[in-house]
Amino acid sequence: MAERIDLNADLGESFGRWQLGDDAGLLPFLTSANIACGFHAGDPATLVRTCSIAVEHSVRIGAQVAYRDLAGFGRRFVDASYEELFADVLYQIGALDGIARSQGGRVAYVKPHGALYNTAVHHETHARAVVDAAIAAGGLPVMGLPGSRLLTFAAAAGLTCYAEAFVDRGYAADGTLVPRSAKGAVITHTLEVCDRATSIAVDHRVRSITGEMVPIEADSLCLHGDTAGAVDLAHAVRDALQAAGVRVAAP
Repeated sequence: MAERIDLNADLGESFGRWQLGDDAGLLPFLTSANIACGFHAGDPATLVRTCSIAVEHSVRIGAQVAYRDLAGFGRRFVDASYEELFADVLYQIGALDGIARSQGGRVAYVKPHGALYNTAVHHETHARAVVDAAIAAGGLPVMGLPGSRLLTFAAAAGLTCYAEAFVDRGYAADGTLVPRSAKGAVITHTLEVCDRATSIAVDHRVRSITGEMVPIEADSLCLHGDTAGAVDLAHAVRDALQAAGVRVAAP
């Protein structure tokens, strides 16, 4: 039986005159779109436009929630209380869902962004705040790193969980993502990205930056929309997966 996997990317991250990524170019190759909610990136007009294009291409919309950190693009840790983070995440989900529904779609899952994504791997308070916000927003599925506190708490709460792997980011030997400041953290070579995608989808493993093959089970593959040449990479990854007998489809 052929493997099946979701292909997602981070979108809607432009803000005013600051343009980031090619959402319209990427969306035809995706099955899920993690759309910014205004806290780390994304102005309202950008979010309306991105949701509209996602609906046009029948791409599933996810709320990419983040710390309140526009200046740092959500890549800096914020020592928020449970109450503050719960409210911030719930606010972001509600805002994006309203925009998505205005365009004929809806928010179908929640995925943290940047520092919040990495922090929720091990930080119990922040992981619980995200999960509880997803519950309060109607019991939305949660996407995150396999083995993270985030997915552990989401599963315990009865939420659908999507384990995610990254085709353009470096992994440490323990299965966590290498910090962006480290050598090998971001991968842009087309052949390498495609090899990683098929390795994860078919062989359920990925090579770490130190050479070890790390076991990994993923429901979804992520390709960052702000990675250089992201549109060409998405096209190549989708072709490589299909050539390997993998059906690219949303969960």
